[in-house]
Amino acid sequence: MNTDKKSGRIVYVNGDFINENEAVVSIFDRGFLFADSVYEVSTIIDGKLVDNQAHLARLQRSLDGLEIPCPIPHTKVIEAQKALVQKNQLREGVVYLQISRGPAERSFDYPASPKPTLVMFTQEKTLIDAPAAKTGISVITVEDIRWKRRDLKTTGLLAQSMAKQAAHHQGADDAWMVEDGFVTEGSSNNAFIVSKGTIITRQLGNEILHGITRKAVLRLAIEENIKIIERPFSVAEAMKSDEAFITSASLFVMPVVKIDDKAIGGGTPGSVSQKLRSLYIEMAQGAE
Repeated sequence: MNTDKKSGRIVYVNGDFINENEAVVSIFDRGFLFADSVYEVSTIIDGKLVDNQAHLARLQRSLDGLEIPCPIPHTKVIEAQKALVQKNQLREGVVYLQISRGPAERSFDYPASPKPTLVMFTQEKTLIDAPAAKTGISVITVEDIRWKRRDLKTTGLLAQSMAKQAAHHQGADDAWMVEDGFVTEGSSNNAFIVSKGTIITRQLGNEILHGITRKAVLRLAIEENIKIIERPFSVAEAMKSDEAFITSASLFVMPVVKIDDKAIGGGTPGSVSQKLRSLYIEMAQGAE
């Protein structure tokens, strides 16, 4: 990756590749004023995009849900993503992509003729050899105070940021959000438990994000003949589970070894989560 502090990263703003220090978006952009925008995060392994078509399909679903037109064809989005990876010499990390409805005079009404803003940037991250994967992470449980369309990947992320910060205040790594006694998902990931060899995770709906990594991991589990039940699970059930884990584009499969100070599975990563992480990395490294 380009690590020259003086020159900085190359980022993408509305068709232009420019230095991050020169990137500008209007103060009237509705993404800034209303969080009227959606985003995606695609994984980069060995300089290649992982499961990117699925991310773009979800991007389009989010755009359609908010009635925001995509400013360029998906083929051009992919070209820009790949160019950004090359320009920043990124081998391992993520490409962040955000599309807002664009600049308009501040009004709660949608502008009649929106001019969407499209920005992208790269982030270098240690993904495959993440230290936390060896030890597992701890989570706390917090009330889920988000809106009712969590299936749309919007930039309205304040509740999730508050949950993550609450976890850090308590010395934990992350938070699982709870609604009516049942876990919905993590602050930026999908949540799973394993009981008697069976994976349990909440079914898709408006209550959770339709995770791309979640989908891939469940497919891998099916190929390994691991039983899956998609239904809500309670905090109490999670406390009694044999193991737990989360999935996301930047964490892959990450074991959870403590929930609200209660050790899960003896406080060490479980065999199912470890196996699925290994299989996912193998899949990701085979991306073309």
